[in-house]
Amino acid sequence: MTESAAPGRLHGIGVGPGDPELMTVKAVRTLQGAPIVAYFAKDGQRSHARRIVERWIDGACEEMPLAYPLTTEIALADPRYGPTLCSFYDAAAAAIAARLCGGQDVALLCEGDPLFYGSFMHIYVRLKDRFAVSVCPGVTGMAGCWAAASQPMVWGDDVLTVLPGTLPGAILAERLAASDAAVIMKLGKNLAKVRSAVAAAGLTQRAIYVERGTTAEEVILPLRDKHDDEAPYFALVLVPARGGRRS
Repeated sequence: MTESAAPGRLHGIGVGPGDPELMTVKAVRTLQGAPIVAYFAKDGQRSHARRIVERWIDGACEEMPLAYPLTTEIALADPRYGPTLCSFYDAAAAAIAARLCGGQDVALLCEGDPLFYGSFMHIYVRLKDRFAVSVCPGVTGMAGCWAAASQPMVWGDDVLTVLPGTLPGAILAERLAASDAAVIMKLGKNLAKVRSAVAAAGLTQRAIYVERGTTAEEVILPLRDKHDDEAPYFALVLVPARGGRRS
């Protein structure tokens, strides 16, 4: 590669909620045309995004795993959390930038949609002013889950609220009580708190628990029937609207 080579392009590819067949045609085409495929993973574990694209990835491409130094080991409010993740994203962006400067395109995989709670965004804000970037949208986790649950969510002029389960319980309960319909994401260790907030808002009878929606390991049941407090990160709670405006 010569010094005069044009910089490469960063492609943010949404790979959807888990079912490989929910990737878009554009996502597959972009993935298969990229010489370098990057993806995030928990240190020591296989990347969920990489697992989704298994059938589509070209064995001739170079793979660039980006291992998080931590995920849920410490709380979001812990003073170590922000600086640790910031340093990690700085290093990941620098590694990708080096390949882009060399004239190679890099496809960065992201579960769901890249611009919706996506780790891609942390790389995007660091590189968007230096390199060309394209974003291929993906099916969000919540869309995959309510489709898997065959659950209509909003009708007419209902308002949908999307909440991270990492919020304090009192705030979750307040937001839920004011919502026509809601999706609570990022369950994991927050399930007990989320369950209490749903109950405080009087929504337990409407709430649906979905774990690993659209995958072979999918679990769907009423939240009231989920008796333990164990949940993976890729789980959420759906609270559908009452449907008063349906025809």
